[in-house]
Amino acid sequence: MDKYKVILVDDEEEVIDVIERKIHWDMLGFDVVGSANNGVKALELVEKLQPDVVITDIKMPYMDGLELSRRLNNDYQNIHIIIFTGFDEFEYAKEAVHLEIEEYMLKPINALELSDCLKRVKNSLDKEREEKLNVEKLANYFNESLPVLQTNLFVSLIEGRVSESDYEKFLVAYQIDMKGPLYCCAVFHTSEHHVPDGMNPLLLSMSVEQQIKDRIADTWKCKVFTYLGNSVLIIEIASEDAMAELTDACDRFCRWAYRVMGAVVTAGIGRVCDSLLNINNSYEGAREAVSYRVLYGTQRAINIAEIAPKEQKAAVQYEDANMHELIKSIYLGKRDAIEGAVHDEIEKLHRSAQTMNRYKLTLMEMVGTFYRFCANNFIDFDNFSGGISNPYEKVPEMDEVTLTAWLIDTSMAIGEELKNARNNTSRRMVTDAQNMVVDRYMEPDLSLDTVCSELGVSNSYFSSVFKKETGKSFISYLTDYRMDHAANLILETNEKSYKIAEQVGYQDANYFSYVFKKRFGMSPSKYRTEHTGNK
Repeated sequence: MDKYKVILVDDEEEVIDVIERKIHWDMLGFDVVGSANNGVKALELVEKLQPDVVITDIKMPYMDGLELSRRLNNDYQNIHIIIFTGFDEFEYAKEAVHLEIEEYMLKPINALELSDCLKRVKNSLDKEREEKLNVEKLANYFNESLPVLQTNLFVSLIEGRVSESDYEKFLVAYQIDMKGPLYCCAVFHTSEHHVPDGMNPLLLSMSVEQQIKDRIADTWKCKVFTYLGNSVLIIEIASEDAMAELTDACDRFCRWAYRVMGAVVTAGIGRVCDSLLNINNSYEGAREAVSYRVLYGTQRAINIAEIAPKEQKAAVQYEDANMHELIKSIYLGKRDAIEGAVHDEIEKLHRSAQTMNRYKLTLMEMVGTFYRFCANNFIDFDNFSGGISNPYEKVPEMDEVTLTAWLIDTSMAIGEELKNARNNTSRRMVTDAQNMVVDRYMEPDLSLDTVCSELGVSNSYFSSVFKKETGKSFISYLTDYRMDHAANLILETNEKSYKIAEQVGYQDANYFSYVFKKRFGMSPSKYRTEHTGNK
């Protein structure tokens, strides 16, 4: 181990020579690296050599030993100080206890006493070095463990297990610097059933997560980690307006992952929240959005806010946890899923209801769950209860066969109503887009991006809905509308092609002619000639 460095300070050179010769510095674990004859020169040496120990006389010119000690304590608090003093100065030196002098020694210096003093100083230095090494080890261990600690905190947050009183403390302790002001959660699910030949599903999932870090995390301020087999992103959002852009970015990634990696990836985007303490709500919405892949397809991003009523809270925040699977199957609207969930509920009912009173109470609670669920989705449950005037009274009196049928029929009816509501919303959105085309087709900058921006939806969601409703993409619809209008202008006016191009939203006449020919199989001039007979 390296020896501790010592500087000797005394205005009498012979005193320094004697001390250097009489002390076995090497055996004691020290090395005299320099000497000075006054405090000013000593400070210069200290700055240059960074010693561990300074041994100094009190009486010296320019700067005495006590002033030197004061300067060292202010600027180099890790240096140990030993003071030599005459008998008449001893009490004066002892009064300067606030200078934290390590040892006081009376002149003339006794080699044995100084050696013993140096041994004590070395013990103190050894302890300090050991403590410093321990602190450094702990700091290194903490820094190495920090990513794992941060992931554990994020998992606790999305599970809703962090209390408000501990929240700020954990963010500081684990160095989480996410300023928001808004946050949302995204869940990327990689299918285990569609894996390229020779590829391990786990390895594929890990590869997808690495690409998420490279392609999404570098652009969006977010934390990425694995939870329950999915890649989870907690993302900082500047404003809710950025959600459509985020959804499109995730959608592009899903399509890229399938095209390049052969991975079937579905991204679920949760709702926005204003605090990481509430990120569990966004996470539940993101998970629910992923489950909608059975309706909307895989290899895409699904934003829960675009497919569920905006007034509704995170998609699966149910007080009625016992009916979670049934409620989820109603959202999906699949009969086999609803039937399976109903049979599970009936089985749980018989298993848990040990008395008739408990049985009836549980059924009344189930009816209450239906009422609350319908209210949250702006549906009147009485319209779907099968004509039963008082479900709270009648349902508990049903036999098992009748109860099972009623639960299935009621769930199917509510699911169908939800589907109709979604379809109505989709149709309204498509109609709004079509009206925008009618009103603004002549604007050159009318595009998929501008329409989605004004409707407040992502390109991916709008495109899928528009094509489902109209049978063509929005760009094809806009182009066809412009071309049909252009054809009418060609037949009804004598305007030049470049003028007609401007009137239907094309600034480049050549490109307009290209698009027109692609649609009608001939140039605008030939179209006019053939349809009007004008040569």
